[in-house]
Amino acid sequence: MSDPDSTPVVRSDAPPTATPTASATPTAATADPTPAASRAWRLVWADEFDGPAGSPPDPARWRYALGDGTAEGIAGWGNQELETYTDDPANAATDGDSNLVITALEADGSLRCWYGDCRYTSARLLTADRFEFAFGRVEARLQTAPGAGLWSALWMLGTDIDAVGWPRSGEIDIMEHVGRDPNKLFGTLHGPGYSGNSGFGAKIDLPAPLSDDFHLYAIEWEPGHIAWTVDGERYHEATPEDVAPDPWVYDHEFYLLANLAVGGGLGGPVRADTAFPARYLIDYIRVYQAD
Repeated sequence: MSDPDSTPVVRSDAPPTATPTASATPTAATADPTPAASRAWRLVWADEFDGPAGSPPDPARWRYALGDGTAEGIAGWGNQELETYTDDPANAATDGDSNLVITALEADGSLRCWYGDCRYTSARLLTADRFEFAFGRVEARLQTAPGAGLWSALWMLGTDIDAVGWPRSGEIDIMEHVGRDPNKLFGTLHGPGYSGNSGFGAKIDLPAPLSDDFHLYAIEWEPGHIAWTVDGERYHEATPEDVAPDPWVYDHEFYLLANLAVGGGLGGPVRADTAFPARYLIDYIRVYQAD
């Protein structure tokens, strides 16, 4: 989850539909010559967040990143972020209306961050060690958090990150939204030689602020190719040629992450009129693979 910047390419791409079923153990897909729009997709993993109000994320599907990144040697999570992440249901819980709500709160001063007393708490969830996969369609229906300084994201990291480090592990940002640019959506790759502000990405302006309503965000990912869509509209794609001579590091297993950050390089300063608690709603996340 880093600072993307690029010019979008917009194309039409209607998303497939499928009926969600119970989670299943996925198998890695291989390259499929069938055009994505006409491909038959099989649901291999999903979370519909249908628990009672106040339920924490399903521990069989998700675990937490905790703290401000200092324990991992990346204070501020590498982006000078202001929040500390917790496993408190106040920061991540279902709302009883089939949504997971990740909530950023003003802190009470009892927690320490890299810059002093923590100003904010939030949550960062990941499927590492629970669900890891290679290739397919990832889609999520989300409503981002409004307000300057808030940074809603759904993204992926390579499972080899502990062995090779970031960005050699690869990072796929399915969607990022910052409240200071309310209508703007980012989709980005970060890899060796093209990370941080130099990530290979695109941005697109929607007609209204993303936080006004739910939108359907998706990637379709296969060996040597990734495409990004929002509400069925393709706005970015990437191939090994696009990042050459730097390496393409996306043909292996990744895991999912969802978080709401505060501040940071992309999130920017928190304005006085940014309201807390701030809520990032996730209706569902689904992963499909081609038959």
